[in-house]
Amino acid sequence: MRFDATGKVELDHIYTQPDPRAYFSSLRSLEYQIPQLARPHFAALIEDYRAVRGIDTPTVLDIGSSYGINAALLRCDLTMDDLYDRYCGIDELDRADVLAADQELVRERGKAIPGRFVGLDISAPALAYATEAGFLDDAVRADLERSDPTPEVARQLADVDLVISTGSLGYVGANTLTRVVTAGGAPWMAHFVLRMFPFDEIEASLARLGYVTVRHDGLFRQRRFISPEEQSRVLDTLSGVGVDPSGLETDGWFYAQLFVSKLD
Repeated sequence: MRFDATGKVELDHIYTQPDPRAYFSSLRSLEYQIPQLARPHFAALIEDYRAVRGIDTPTVLDIGSSYGINAALLRCDLTMDDLYDRYCGIDELDRADVLAADQELVRERGKAIPGRFVGLDISAPALAYATEAGFLDDAVRADLERSDPTPEVARQLADVDLVISTGSLGYVGANTLTRVVTAGGAPWMAHFVLRMFPFDEIEASLARLGYVTVRHDGLFRQRRFISPEEQSRVLDTLSGVGVDPSGLETDGWFYAQLFVSKLD
C-alpha cells in the first residue's frame, strides 16, 4: 500500500473506474459512512435555503463528487447500505446493465429532495457515470485549487446556491471555495472535514468574502483505518496539527467535523 503525505492510504484507483463497483467494494469493509451521516444535515440545509431564499429547486454543488454519491443519497432517498448492496457482488454485469438500473432508479425515486445537483471533480469517468445515471444534472471537471475557472466552468458555477462536501476539503481548500464564490453568487456551504485538516485558513478566506462559519458540536465517523500503519501515520499527522486523538482516532476510525458557512 502507498500512503499520501497526510498518512492516508492512496485509493485513487477506485475513483477512476467506469462505474462505482470498485468504489463500493473497496470501501464496504472499511465501513465508509460519512455520506450517510451527512445526508440529514445537507437535506436540512437545502430545505432552509428554499424557505429563506424562496427558491424551489436550488442548485447544489458537490465538491469531490466522484460518482455522485451524495446526490444519489439525497435525490433518491437512499442509504449507504442500499448502495453497498446495489454495487457489490455484481462483477458479472456489464457497465451498461449497471447504468440502466441506476437510470431506472432515478426515474422511480429521483425526486426525494428538490434540487439541481452539480458535481465538481477531476475524475472524468466518475463524472461521466454520475451524469449518465442521472444522479448529477451537470458535471464540472476542473482543478480550481490550481487554476481559475474557464469561461465555461464559470458559467456552470454562476448559479450555485449551496456547496457541500464530504471529505474533499484538505485535498482542496481556500482556492477552490474562493473561486466557486467569485464565479457566482453567495452560496451557503456545509463541509465535512477530517480532523487532520485544520479549517482555519479556509474559514479566514471565507470571512474575507463576508462569510460567517459555525462548527457543529458533533463528530462524525468517516471510515475505519485500513491498517495499523495508516492509523499510526494519521495519528502522527493529528499530533502535528495539535489535535488530540484520544478515544477517537485511537479507537480505529477517521473522524470529521461539520462546518456551515453563510454570508453574514
